[in-house]
Amino acid sequence: MFVYADNAATTAMSRAAADAMLPAMGELYGNPSSLHQKGREANYALMGAREAVAKCLHAEPREIYFTGCGTEADNWAITEAARLGALAGKKHIISDAIEHHAVLHTLKKLEKQGFSVTYLPVHENGLVRLEELEAALRPDTCLVTVMFANNEIGTLQPIREIGALCRERGVLFHTDAVQAVGHVPVDVEADNIDMLSLSGHKFHAPKGVGALYCKKSIRLENFIEGGAQERGKRGGTEAIPAILAMAAALQESCAHMEENMAHISAMRDKLIAGLSRIPNARCNGDPDHRAPGIVSFCFEGIEGESLLLRLDLAGICASSGSACTSGSLDPSHVLLALGLPHEIAHGSLRLSLSEYNTMEEVDYILQQVPEVVRTLRQMSPVWLHMLEKMEDPYKE
Repeated sequence: MFVYADNAATTAMSRAAADAMLPAMGELYGNPSSLHQKGREANYALMGAREAVAKCLHAEPREIYFTGCGTEADNWAITEAARLGALAGKKHIISDAIEHHAVLHTLKKLEKQGFSVTYLPVHENGLVRLEELEAALRPDTCLVTVMFANNEIGTLQPIREIGALCRERGVLFHTDAVQAVGHVPVDVEADNIDMLSLSGHKFHAPKGVGALYCKKSIRLENFIEGGAQERGKRGGTEAIPAILAMAAALQESCAHMEENMAHISAMRDKLIAGLSRIPNARCNGDPDHRAPGIVSFCFEGIEGESLLLRLDLAGICASSGSACTSGSLDPSHVLLALGLPHEIAHGSLRLSLSEYNTMEEVDYILQQVPEVVRTLRQMSPVWLHMLEKMEDPYKE
């Protein structure tokens, strides 16, 4: 059996996205900035896509800016909020320790430019605590950036409450919602969000397209100099096929969100229950506030890379954490922020599901993972050393 369980890294393109994309690669070849018929056709389609994305987020079309990816949207939002803050004499930013590197690296860059950044702890469940956020707010705080759903452990942050606190204190609030949009309800108005980043390939659209939501009251500066595209803020001819595909994929995801969430959550819960039976296994993240499709475990006494290779041989595609850091030999910064020691964080496994997965696939994962973990432990000097201090859980 083949099982794709790495949907947090990327998803398969949906039929709806492909059906929207293919015609755009043929008939809609005009430049949407051109005034002639073909240009107007492309521009009309672009306007429709912008309206569709805005509707799914409960935003206005003029508040949606198309980008090349979620990382670009993160960079744009954070640097713009910082610029606006500096103009007002405010150069303090608040974030947390488990953000995606698109956020963390941008913040590190701003620190070199004279900004100060407070990184809130997330404790053992991965949640930002509102009282700690409130205590960290200062008169010179210009931005709070906290991700909606964590890409490694799936923890859902109290976004609405964080946004309300920021709005009360007059501080801009940005959220990296790459792992949330298309998977859980997102309402930028009700959630008190000023800026939001999303990426199409996380909800069955193609790679290379994303979007930034920016509240209309925020005056953005040009991010890419060039033409008048994206209301003059991001130069470069829009990728019409990819944008139309993303809009179609998001519409489909939002239309079926309730049933998808129920199906995916049931598979997730079965995975967690089954994997929790493995000796010396730890489920990472908050047990209640969790994205539907993300399951994260650590298994003592083994290396995550060996586990992934063995699962791949068994036909299971999984990961140890973020695909953006898969080339690193260091343990996940997210798992370390939860307080896990290096030796346990090294033995991590992330399984991320979509509506395309089935219960039969979950059963297959639950058949293979315990056997692979047991096999690797039998070859592990670390596990053998651990057995000197405890009773062998595999002893019959």
